[in-house]
Amino acid sequence: MQSNMKKNIVFIVDVKLQGKQTEVGRWAKSRSNPYKFSIDSWKVWCDKNDCELFILNDEVLPHSEMPISWQRYYIFDLLEANKIEYDQIMYVDADTIPHPDCPNVFEMSDRKFCFVHNDGSYDWVLRSIENYSKYFFNGYMFRYDHYFDSGMLIFNETHREFFNQILSFFHNNKKQLITAEKTWHVGTDQTPVNFLTHMLNIDYKVLPYEYNMVDMARKELLLEHMPFIDIGWIYQYNSIPDNKDDQLTYFWMEKTFNKLYGDKS
Repeated sequence: MQSNMKKNIVFIVDVKLQGKQTEVGRWAKSRSNPYKFSIDSWKVWCDKNDCELFILNDEVLPHSEMPISWQRYYIFDLLEANKIEYDQIMYVDADTIPHPDCPNVFEMSDRKFCFVHNDGSYDWVLRSIENYSKYFFNGYMFRYDHYFDSGMLIFNETHREFFNQILSFFHNNKKQLITAEKTWHVGTDQTPVNFLTHMLNIDYKVLPYEYNMVDMARKELLLEHMPFIDIGWIYQYNSIPDNKDDQLTYFWMEKTFNKLYGDKS
C-alpha cells in the first residue's frame, strides 16, 4: 500500500551523448533510438498501475566528470528539485520492456532495497568482483549468488543515506574508478554498488528472475517465437552478441513492443 497516497515512481535515464567524448577517451555512442520502446511501454504500465514516470534527459554533472550510470544515484535530489512527492521508486534501465500485465512490483518490496540476482555473464561478474575487491575494498568478498544486476532496483526515502554513500564513494575514488573501467572493462557502478550493499548491511530483498530477465540471448530466449514473453514480466535486452551499433537491441525491442503494445500505446 502506498503511504499517504503518494505515487510510486518509475525512473529511467535517457541522456543522449551522441558525438561527445567520454571520460575514458572514447566517443559516447547514443543508444537512445531503441529506448523509445522502453519509455513508451513503461508509460502504459505506469498508467495502469497509478505510477508516475520520471525520465532523466539531462546530465546532472558533465559526463566527463561523472559517467551517466553513476548519476542515477542523485534521484532523491532530482525528485526534490522537481517538487515531486513519492512513496517508492523503481529504477529501470532504458533497455527494458515490461509486459503490459506485469504485476505491480512495488507491492512485493516489503519496503526493502530490491533487485534481481544477476543470472548470467558469469565470467564478467567474477572478474569484476575479483578486481574491485582487490583494488577498492581491501579484499572483502561476497558470494557470486549474492550479486545483483542494477538494471532494476526498488527503493524508498529510507535509502537516501545509502545513495549518498554511493555518491561519496564515487567522488572519493573517481580517478581510480575511471581507470578501472578502462583497464578491466567490467562495468562502472554495478559492482561497487553490490559491494557497498553487502558491506553496509543494507536490508534487501531478492525478486525472482522474471522481474529483470537479463542475458536473454545467452539463455536462448531471443528466438523468433519470443519464448521470454511466456516466462517473465520485465525483459532486459543486454549482452546481445554481435550487436553492432545496437542494431539487435533495436530489433528485439521493436519486435517485443509491437507484439505487446502495437495497438495499445
